[in-house]
Parts: sequence; structure tokens; C-alpha cells
Amino acid sequence: MRVAIAGAGAVGRSIASELLENGHEVLLIDKSPKAIKVEMVPRAEWLLADACEIASLDDAALERCQVVVAASGDDKVNLVVSLLAKTEYGVPRVVARINHPNNEWLFNEAWGVDVAVSTPRLLSALVEEAVSVGDLVRLMTFRQSDVNLVELTLPEDAALAGQRVDAIEWPHDTALVAILRDGRVLTPSGDATLEPGDELLFVAGQDVEDDLSDLLSGR
Repeated sequence: MRVAIAGAGAVGRSIASELLENGHEVLLIDKSPKAIKVEMVPRAEWLLADACEIASLDDAALERCQVVVAASGDDKVNLVVSLLAKTEYGVPRVVARINHPNNEWLFNEAWGVDVAVSTPRLLSALVEEAVSVGDLVRLMTFRQSDVNLVELTLPEDAALAGQRVDAIEWPHDTALVAILRDGRVLTPSGDATLEPGDELLFVAGQDVEDDLSDLLSGR
């Protein structure tokens, strides 16, 4: 998979390194010469250019990319890159970084954003996830389909503890995607049972989050 990353700061370079380790082809784009640190991610392609300009994106051959990541520290730049990637080049998947929570409402399909990642919200969610047991925590929002990645740690007195996954009637538009137990990632197959302390990861529609929370907490 070919991925273009607009913004070659610490965030962009970290994403690039992870993607390269997973066997993907990565292009890093930044208009600042100081950000072009080829020695830090030598396996990536590098382009010194303004990702908000069509000519630069032509040079980047954005039409060949399956994913574009708008990872700069400027929300205006990330929105423009997302819109151009989607409307001018037809990139199938656009992921955008949100730097300021007040701008979250802009990062949607109207601006070409498929997945918006809010750094402040993600940090807040990780703190909640670390200290919350029995409460549903929203980790990420998939804007294009109005669904969220949510997590809940099953409390000791949970009514669902000991039940088989295939015996539970989950709310509609809900999928249990993983069970984290004792440092392991378990596939939630039909005969798997839930245990107190399990961290459950769901993809769920926004309108059923309350139902899911009530089911898991036993209210």
C-alpha cells in the first residue's frame, strides 16, 4: 500500500516508521527544509513541497496513493490536504490529525476526511481507559460511517461475566472486535466467554452506545 503523509514532524515521522515496518510504501511531504530529516526515516520517500498546492501533489503522484495522512500541526493545512486528496485525486482513504478540539466539527466527509484523529481527545480517552472500569470509553470516531471505536473494562459484578459471546444479544450496529485479557488479544469467537477484567473493544454506531453501556454494566 502506498501512503502519503503531509507533515514530516515527529508525528508524521513516527507514523511513517510504523507503516514502513509493516511493509508499506511511504512518502513524507513537508514545505520546511528543517523538517526534511531523511536520516531519521531513510527508507521513506521525501518531498520538499507545500502539500496545500496542486502542483506539489502532482509531483507526489497522489493519485497512486491508497491512503493520505494529513499529520501537520496546523488544522487548516490538514483540512486543505484532506479536501484536495479526496476531491482532486480520489484517494480512497484520508486520515486527518486534529490539533485543537474546537475544530473537530470541521473534520468530516465534507472536507474529505474519512477518519479524524483528535490528539487531545485520544489522550483524554486513554486516561479514561486506564482508570475506568465499567464505563464505556470512546477511543476513536470514524466520521464517514458515524461509528466509533469504544472500550469497556468488564467489572467484577458484571451480569455478562461467564456468558458466551454467541449467547449475548448485542445492540444493532455493534460488533465486538477484540477481547484483551492478561496481555493477550483474543478473537471473540462464538464459544468465547467473557470474564471480569476483560477489556472489550467494539465498533458501534453512535446511537447505540447507551444501549451497549447499559447491557455491559447490567443496568
